[in-house]
Amino acid sequence: MPDWLAVIGRSLLFIVVLFLVAKWLGKKQISQLSFFEYVIGIAIGSIGAAIAIGLEPSIFLGVLSILTISVIPFLASFISLKSKSFRNIFEGKGTVLIKDGKIMEENLKKERYTTDELLKGLRKNQVFQVADVEFAVLEATGDLSVLLKKENQPLTAKDLHFSIAPIKESQTVIMDGKVLDEPLSTAGRSRLWLQTELEKTGVLLENVFFGQVDTYGQLTVDLYDDKLQVPPPQEKPLLIATMKKCQADLELFALGTENKEAKKMYRENSEKLQEAIDKVEYLLKE
Repeated sequence: MPDWLAVIGRSLLFIVVLFLVAKWLGKKQISQLSFFEYVIGIAIGSIGAAIAIGLEPSIFLGVLSILTISVIPFLASFISLKSKSFRNIFEGKGTVLIKDGKIMEENLKKERYTTDELLKGLRKNQVFQVADVEFAVLEATGDLSVLLKKENQPLTAKDLHFSIAPIKESQTVIMDGKVLDEPLSTAGRSRLWLQTELEKTGVLLENVFFGQVDTYGQLTVDLYDDKLQVPPPQEKPLLIATMKKCQADLELFALGTENKEAKKMYRENSEKLQEAIDKVEYLLKE
């Protein structure tokens, strides 16, 4: 067999083996490499390169070596679940770099982390002033986690004592021009509903590249032709407009009647409807 063909065959075999090993080890090893896993990755890569170009004469022994090394992080992860001290050694632990708005200089030196690197990490977290930080930790993966002081954190609905309805996951119902029945069913919709919604916007299904149903049941679509503009959904604006019209009509009825009981009823219901409008208007605005 020619050498170039043998290299191609060995390379393909190595890719398949490495793919299977990565799938076996799980997603964590891909997204969050510890120092130990980084070393393991270099070792596996070196062995794979040796197999691919033929420096390792036996393919079987090379693959066996990769599998043996791959078992080590799997065993280390298993032991880490049982032992905190073992986990600290092999996965590392976070180091506090800022506490109560003060930089911990000794910890910076310990991690060989410069002030410029710290400021860069803060900027990546949209923080531009050290004094605004309550707590900043350099994680074992090298990421900088930042907690702002309470007075510098954005306001939330909880801070304002607002009761907010939970948001459900948006469902992708059209992808690459094809209708996906399972997400459509999860959203509580049917193909007939989808067709009706597309007709409302004057769009044909064959022209739609991508479509999603949001938590409020509204359909938004992206067309193959980027030059075409799709009208935004009108259900929410129409609903708030209808509610406001009903509230105005109740006020008008209250002013137009001489019957005291009717006037009182109209005004009470007008006030109740206004309260409902105040609670949902921000949800129904585009």
